[in-house]
Amino acid sequence: AGVPRKPGMTRDDLFNTNASIVRDLAKEIAKTAPKAKVLIISNPVNSTVPIVGSVFKKAGTFDPKKLFGITTLDVVRASQFTSGLVAGSTPETTVVPVIGGHSGVTIVPLLSQSAIGKNIKPGSEEWKALVHRIQFGGDEVVKAKDGAGSATLSMAYAAAKFANLLLRAIGGEKGLVTPTFVESELYKAQGVNWFSSNVELGPEGVAKIHEVGAVTPEEQALIEACLPELAKNIAKGEDFVKNS
Repeated sequence: AGVPRKPGMTRDDLFNTNASIVRDLAKEIAKTAPKAKVLIISNPVNSTVPIVGSVFKKAGTFDPKKLFGITTLDVVRASQFTSGLVAGSTPETTVVPVIGGHSGVTIVPLLSQSAIGKNIKPGSEEWKALVHRIQFGGDEVVKAKDGAGSATLSMAYAAAKFANLLLRAIGGEKGLVTPTFVESELYKAQGVNWFSSNVELGPEGVAKIHEVGAVTPEEQALIEACLPELAKNIAKGEDFVKNS
C-alpha cells in the first residue's frame, strides 16, 4: 500500500502519501473486520503502525495483541549480512535479534545475542560497518534500482515469513518468537509506547513481549540513539490521526 522510496528519500519522506492510505484502510478494517489481526508493512512503519492503532482506538476496536508492524526485513538482512562475515555460517542458521523500529538509527541489531554475531568485536570497524549496513541496507537497494523502486521482493519475503509464523501460532504451534513492532511497555517510561522486540506469538496474536536482555555498552548506545528518533516517528503518526 502506498508508494516505494526513490533515491535520496528517507522512509519518513513517504509519510504524506502513505499515511492517509493506511488511515483509510484502518477505518474500513475497524468497521468490517474489528477482530482481525492486522500486519502493517507500509512505510514508514514507525509511524503507520501508530496511525492504525490510533484509528482503532478512536473506533473502540483496538486490541494490542492483534496489531503488528513487520520488521522482519531487518532481521533477514541482519542474518544475511552477519553470516557473510563468518566462514561456514548460513543466513538460515544465523539468528540476530533486531529491536527498536524500522528505519535508520531506530534499527538496533543485538549482535552480542547472536551465536555467530557475538564473534564480531563490539565497537570494532567491522562491527560498525555491519551495524550501519543492517540499519541502512534498504538505501543500498533504492540506490541500485536508481528510481525504479525499492526493496519490493524482499519486503514480500519478509511479509510472507512473518505472516506464516503468525498463522502457525494461530494454529496452536508453541514457542514461535520473532521481533515485531507492537504496543509495548518496555520503553514507555521514556515516551516510546511502540517498540520492536522479541515477541512470542500465540492464537490471539501477541502472547508475550520479551525483555531486551543483556546488551553491550555499544548496543546500549544504539538503543539510546534509537529512542528519541522513534518517539518522534510515533508522535507524528498519532498526531496525524488526531488532526485528520
